[in-house]
Parts: sequence; C-alpha cells; structure tokens
Amino acid sequence: MRLAVPRWTGTLAVKAATFITVMCCALAALLGVLVHVSVTNQTVGQARDLALSRLQDATEAYEAGDALLPGAAVDPEGLPTPLRTLALAGDRGTMVSSHRGRPTMWAAGPAEDHHALAVEVDYSQQSGTIAGLDKSILGSSALAIGATVLVGAFAVTRVTRRLHGTARVARRITAGDLDARVDDPRTKDPTRPQDEVAVVAAALDTMASSLQSKLLSEQRFTADVAHELRTPLTGLHAAAELLPPGRPTELVRDRVAALRTLTEDLLEISRLDTGREKLEVDTEELGALARRVVRASGTDTEVRIVRDARVETDRRRLERVLGNLVANAHKHGGPPVVLTVDGPVVTVRDHGGGYPEYLVAHGPQRFRTEGGAKGHGLGLTIALGQAEVLGAALAFANAVDGGAVATLRLPWAEGR
Repeated sequence: MRLAVPRWTGTLAVKAATFITVMCCALAALLGVLVHVSVTNQTVGQARDLALSRLQDATEAYEAGDALLPGAAVDPEGLPTPLRTLALAGDRGTMVSSHRGRPTMWAAGPAEDHHALAVEVDYSQQSGTIAGLDKSILGSSALAIGATVLVGAFAVTRVTRRLHGTARVARRITAGDLDARVDDPRTKDPTRPQDEVAVVAAALDTMASSLQSKLLSEQRFTADVAHELRTPLTGLHAAAELLPPGRPTELVRDRVAALRTLTEDLLEISRLDTGREKLEVDTEELGALARRVVRASGTDTEVRIVRDARVETDRRRLERVLGNLVANAHKHGGPPVVLTVDGPVVTVRDHGGGYPEYLVAHGPQRFRTEGGAKGHGLGLTIALGQAEVLGAALAFANAVDGGAVATLRLPWAEGR
C-alpha cells in the first residue's frame, strides 16, 4: 500500500529548510558531543587525580599505623563491588558511583589481611558542572539552529519566490499571453551578480520575445496572403460563372469555391490568432440549435437529445463549431454520424477509423498529415479556436469500439 505524500513536501523551500535543519542539528550534535567529552574527561581526570592522591596519603598513614584521614576507611560501606574486587586483587583503581544520594569519586587499593583501603571524594560539584554544561550546549544549539533555519528559510524563500514568478510567466505564455515577461531586476542591471534564477528568467524572456515575433510574423503572413487571394478569386469566380455549361465548367467552379472557402478559413484563423474576437452572447436552446446546424449541413446526421439545456453563448460561433465538427465527421470519418446533446455537453461521433494519435495527444494542427493519410485541413483548428473564444472546452478522443468522438462542454446559462 502506497502512502499519500502531501504536495507541500515536494517544494524546494521545504526541501531546503529540511536540509538546513538536518545539517544544523548534525553539526550542533557533533560539536556538543566533542565539548561534552572534552570537558567530562578533564573534570573526571582532575577528580581521579585528587582521589588517587588521597588514597596514597591514606595508604601511607595506614601502613604507619596512624589514624586515617576523613573520607578514608578499610572496607567502607558503599564501595562499588567492581572496585572492591580490583583492590582485593592487589590493584588500584577509581570509579564514580552514587553514595548516600550524591555522586562520589571512589579510589581503592589493597590493604593487609585481604582488605580494601578506599577513599571517597565528593563529586557533586563536578557532576553539576557537567550537567550545566550539557544544558548550555542544548540551549545554545537550539538557538543557533533556530537562527540558522530562519536565515536559511528567508534566503531560500527569496529564491523560490523568484522561481514561482518565473513559472507563472511560463504558464501565461503557454496559455497564449505572449506579452508576459519575468522582468527580473537582476537582468536589467549588469553590475549586479547574475545568479541561476536570473539566467533562467532572461532566457525565458528572450524565448518569449522570439516566439512572439515569429507568431506575429506568421499571423501577418497568413492575413496578407488571405487578403491578397480574395481579389483574384473574386475575378475567377466571376469568370467561372461566364463559362458555358459542362463538366469542365463544373470542375473549375468547384475548385474556385474550394479556394474561396480556404481563403475565408485563413482569414478566420488570422482573426482568432489576434485574440480580438468579440462575443455576441445570448441564451440559446442547445437542442434546437443542434438540429438547425444539422439541417444546414445537409448531411445524414442523427441528433439525440438526452437532456436539453439553455446556454449563454454566441449563436453564430457555436453553429460554426458544431458545423465544422459534423462536416469533419462526414469527410474524414464513417457513417453513422451522431450528434448528442446531454445538458451543456455536445458530442459528435462517427464510426470511421478515428482521429490520428497526434491529434488526440496534441490537438488539431494546420494541414498536418502522417503516413500519407489525408489531413484534417483547417476545420478542427477553427472549431477549437472558436470554442476557446466561447469559453468552452473542446476535446478529441477515439471510442473504444471504433470511431472519433469530439466533446464540447459549454457553460450553463445563469439562472437555469
């Protein structure tokens, strides 16, 4: 079973703060241990030297038959068993233990008749010193870690804030706002150090400017070509109408009509690319509009109304979207073609070979073909662009049992 990990744990700020905290704790622990060991060894060494010195004096007094000094005794009560065993074996040693409720440093050595001579030194002061040192180490470490984490978090947050700003601009550019720029102050002042975030921001701004320039150039080219073609096509259309009846004349008129349709499509795409289309919103009955579109298409398309809906939309643009979807289904798909209205969702499905994989994955692309197959022209591109103007979502998929499915989701009308 996989555990769900919160999204915030993946942020750079959290990772950096965690790393700084772990490193600070490790460094504080290492320094604390070193100081504790050093001071403890020094303190214990001094107490051991004092205890051994008193043991030497007590041994001399005991051997001379003099009275033992205070704190010295033969086989005293409370002498640790390991130290007693060591003394009885003929060796000297020291040991810290608790005696009468307080820390005591013991020193013991052999005495006559298989006895142990021992002295005790009060170790309370040294033990208190070590305990106070440990508390000071913990307190200072906590303060140092807190201050370091705050400073580190502040520094990391400044970097991540700039990264988030760069990411927001990148998303705006992806959504079509080619005027979006990061405008990092560091990139405008060459005297300031250029860190990695500034380099990324400058690269993104340069890329956006280059992309905007190329797209504007393509848009102007498309619009200019379409406008320039309208005049000769008007002349060709007039000349074709003067030709005598016959099969050649029908072919000429058909090709001229196709060229005029292509020119109008190019002009429509150029207008959509500029993003200056104006909506004429009204409330429409979706079922009635769908039937009207099918009648105008002159195709054998079945209309199914599962659940009718009233939507606020631009009727002309919506008719254009549905008309292009129906025309594409008949031109590139297979019968039967079914248009279904289910609330604010309209689907157009055929039973042909389905959409190409690139179209399902990346959406329609102008005049693209693969493997010698016939391309989808501009109809789906226009349908997608008009759907975006309407604020609707248009998705393309393939049915499990075969055929292409285009799904248009429209916003409900207010007060439905």
